[in-house]
Parts: sequence; C-alpha cells; structure tokens
Amino acid sequence: MAGVSNGQETEKFYLQKEQLTVDSDDEYEYEEVPVNEDFINADLDEDLDLAVRTIREAEEEKDATVKKGELPKPSVTRRAEVVDDYVRNFLVRMGMNRTLDTFQTEWYELQQRGSLHAEDIGVVPDMYGRNQELDNEVKFLKREVEKYRDAAMNAKETYVKIRKERDYHRMHHKRVVQEKNKLINDIKRLKRHYQQYEPTLQQLKKKYEVAMKEKMLSKLEKDRAVGQVSGLQNTLKSMESFKGGSAKLSQGPTTSTRRGVYQTDSEGRGPTQRTLAMEREMCDVGNEPGDFKRYPNDTEFPVDTGINPQLANVKRTSSHLSRTGGFRLSNTFQAHSHPVSCVKLHPRKPILATTSDDHHWKMWSVPSGEIIMTGEGHTDWVSGCDFHPSGSKLATSSGDTTVKVWDFSKAECVHTFTDHTHAVWGSTWHTCGDFLASCSMDMTAKVWDLNSLRCRYTLRGHTDSVNSIEFLPYSNTLLTCSADKTISLWDARTVSYYYILWTYALCEFSTFNLRGDTVGSCDSYGVVKLWDVRANAPMISLDVGPHPSNRLAFDPTGTVVAVASNDSTVKMYEVASGKVSSLVGHEDAVQCLAFDQNGEYLISGGSDCTVRIWS
Repeated sequence: MAGVSNGQETEKFYLQKEQLTVDSDDEYEYEEVPVNEDFINADLDEDLDLAVRTIREAEEEKDATVKKGELPKPSVTRRAEVVDDYVRNFLVRMGMNRTLDTFQTEWYELQQRGSLHAEDIGVVPDMYGRNQELDNEVKFLKREVEKYRDAAMNAKETYVKIRKERDYHRMHHKRVVQEKNKLINDIKRLKRHYQQYEPTLQQLKKKYEVAMKEKMLSKLEKDRAVGQVSGLQNTLKSMESFKGGSAKLSQGPTTSTRRGVYQTDSEGRGPTQRTLAMEREMCDVGNEPGDFKRYPNDTEFPVDTGINPQLANVKRTSSHLSRTGGFRLSNTFQAHSHPVSCVKLHPRKPILATTSDDHHWKMWSVPSGEIIMTGEGHTDWVSGCDFHPSGSKLATSSGDTTVKVWDFSKAECVHTFTDHTHAVWGSTWHTCGDFLASCSMDMTAKVWDLNSLRCRYTLRGHTDSVNSIEFLPYSNTLLTCSADKTISLWDARTVSYYYILWTYALCEFSTFNLRGDTVGSCDSYGVVKLWDVRANAPMISLDVGPHPSNRLAFDPTGTVVAVASNDSTVKMYEVASGKVSSLVGHEDAVQCLAFDQNGEYLISGGSDCTVRIWS
C-alpha cells in the first residue's frame, strides 16, 4: 500500500508541474513535504512481524528438508544408565567430589558384602533421564531465544535507520524535482524574452555593418581627395620648375638626377630608356615609334628611379629585438570557417584583409579584430589578396582561375581577369597602381593593365606551377618562385628574366626585403635562404624543418625574418646573430604572415581558421 500511495503522490505531483504558470515572476513557492509518524510506526511494526515470520519460515523449511532426508541426521544409540553411574554423574555435574568419594567407598563395600539386591543396582527409571534431557533442552532454547532477541533488536535498529534515510531521500527528491521545474520555467521565460529581442539585435548588427562600411568609404574618399590635391600641387610645382629649367635643358645633352649626371642621346633618352628600347627590339615587343600604343588605353610603364621613399621612415632597430623576449601573442580572433590562406595590411590604415578556403575575403580593424567588410564572388578557395597602393582597391586570386579587382568606393567587384587556365596562387600591384601581376598553376605569370583591362604580357619560362609573385616597390622588377625549384627576376617592361636562383626543393614563397637588395625564399623541406641579388648567390641558408615552410616576411629593418611553419609555429630568425625563436599559439599549420609598416606587430593566419596578432 505504501508503494501505491507513493506512486499516486508522484503522479499527482507531475500533473501539478504541467499546470505551473510560465510567466510568473513571483518568488517560487515550494510544496511542503509532511512526515507521517503514525504511518512510519505502523509500517515499522508490520515490517518487524514480517521479518520474524520470515525467520521462522526459514527454520521450518530447514527442518522439513532434514526430515525429507535431504540432509541425513546421524543416529545416536542411547543406553540407559545404571543407578550408581547416574549418581556419579549427578555428583560430578554438581561438583560434589568428597561426597563422590564417600559414595564410591560405601557403594563398593556394600557390593562386596552382598548387601545390594538386583533391583538396587538396575537401570535408572526413564522418568529421571527424560527430565534431565528436557532440562538441557530448555536451557538450550533459552540461549537461542536470547540470541534471536539480540538479532531482532539489531535488525530493528537497522530497519529504523534505513527507513529514516528512505524518507529523507524521498523528500530530497521531491525538492530537487521542484527546483528542476522552477529552472525549466525560468529557461522557457528567458527564451521567450530573448526571442522578442532577436529581431532588434539583427537590425542593430546590420546597421553597425552599414555604418562601418560608410565610415571606411568616407575615409577612402577623404584619402583620394587629399591625394588629388597633393598631386595637383606637385603638378603645379613641376610645371613651374619645367618653365624655369627648359632653357637649361636645351643647352646641352646632359641631364642631372638624384643618382648623378648622365648623357642623353639625340632623342633625349637616358641609359635606362635606351636599354629598354634595345630589349624590346630583341624580344620583338615592337619596333613602333615611342609614342605608339599597341592597344587603346594601354599604359606605359613608369621609369625606374630605384628610390624607395619608405626607407626614410624605417626604424634603425627592430621592435622584436628591442623588446625583452621578443613578440608575444596579444590578440586572437576567429576569421573564417576554413583555413586562412593570406593576410595583407592596408598601406595607410590599420585595416587587415584576409582570404580563406571558404570562398570569401574579409576586412578587419586591427588590432581590435572587428569585422568591417565581407567579399563574396569567387566560386572556389581564395588563395591571396593585395591592396592597391592607394588603398582604394583590393585584388584577389582564387582557385576558380580568376583574378578579381574590388573597388571599395563602389562596394563591388569592378573587373574579373579570366585568362589563366588553372588555379591562381597570388597577385601583386605595381607601385603606380596601373598594373597588376598574377601567378598560376598553369606555369605562367601574367601582367594586367588596369586601364585597358587586358593581359599585357605573359611571363613564360617556369616548367611547373608558379607559386608566388611580387613587384619590387617603386620598380618594374618582378620576382617569381616555382615548384620547378627556381626563383626568377623579370623586367616587366621587356618580358625577360635576367636572374635565375636555384633551390634544392619545391619553392613555396619568395619576397624582397624593403631595400630590394635581398631575396628570401622558403621551400617544402623547411629550408629558408637569403639571396644577394647583386651577387646572384645565397648569403644564408637556414633549416627550420623538417616541416614545410609556407611563407616568410622581412620586418621593415631587414634584420628579422618571420617564417610561417607547418608545425603550427612562427619562426623568428635574427639575421645578425643567427638566433631562431618560435612564437607558439596556433593549433594547426601557419599559412601566412605579415609585418605592419612600422614593424610594431606581426599578424599570422593559419589552418585553425584564426588570425593572431603578436606584438
């Protein structure tokens, strides 16, 4: 009956749970769980009687088993005692030793004299023996009763203790059920409360993204206007200087520049222009007059001055070397849902562009890691990106064999180049902003004209995939590396290479330092080489393997080289001392990295889909 009543109470409790109001904000009222002492005592007596009955039934079953012969009882033959033995046994049991000695003396004397008759020395009557046996049995049963009484008392105490524990746990269970119901009600109420605010949060998020885009576009427009103003001012100054110096230039065939005085020919061409003309004649690029354009809107390559104005702003000491312990991890954020393939910094603002295997590119504010813009359009993994020198455009390359140019002022893709036949690994802008170069798995590199929107030149010479490409800043020199274990330097104006550097393994990436006199390369064996461009020979060979090295970058001073390794670390190589240290933080292979323009921090992206900032 107790089990049935408890089940009914539980069922009734769960029915009440379904009727609880969900929207009640008042303090939750718990049900009182009463304890019925009479019910407990009644159950206690009933259970004690049941225990006694169980013990008796067990004994009866044991006796019945013995009677059935399952456990044979040994047979004992009892012989009736004679009178003198009975008396002796009685005296021994009572401890009457002197009386026993006297009895034996007198008994044997009477027996020798023949005074004892046959009925005197016969067996003891059965009544006395039976009384003795009954007396022994009574004593044994008394001991058994005492033993069972003690066992019953212990069992009673244990049962009472267990019964109290059961009642305690029952009340505790009911209280826990009530707490659970209260929490369920609170969760339901919070869910409904959150659902009311979710549309508002979505609207605020969209407004925030729109505001950030407008903010960035306004900054770009401002920079463009400032650039136009400065360009007009420079044009006015150059026109004034041209008017003042035109007479001097007409007097002689010499021209003065920052690099010295050189002789000009009858057409006013310097040594660079003359060499370029000769190379074009040799390569059959064109024998037309200098003012002839092969295609409408084609752009002429600028003159190589060999001067990089960014060198004036470079610090003398690397920030990595000046800080105790070098760079340390300062920020981490989840950038994409797939591995990050490339990171590039805006040339003028603290803005980061990232590309990924998830077919998207994104722009972030650094070092905070707030997202600014997301670009969609490629149909395959996006391998790389590069900012326009003015910062107003972004070029992206992809496994879908295309190169796309995105205009931030229009917030859209303004052109797509589709001449490559296989996946495109990377792209790079010329400093003038009118030319874009790309490298591909089709073993070629191409130079695109942004004014005529066509491929101006195709660089052929590599016998395997061209893995990276880079313009030397403020120059027409192109640097490419290939899976055919070669690194080539090309003149983009003549479509010819003038240096080939040989490596011992598949070359993953190559880049210039800021001065342009050193080339760094890394290969699939983890070997990093630094090449002297003027001597056409390697200066330093560093083995950071056995894991492949995916990318490397020079800091602005050129004294520290950062290497993205497949072992999930960034290797920091100090050129002067040869010391190598590791930046540990990524959980998977590091795919790309970049220093900021001042060398204050390093940004890395990896296969763990994160971007990490080291400063």
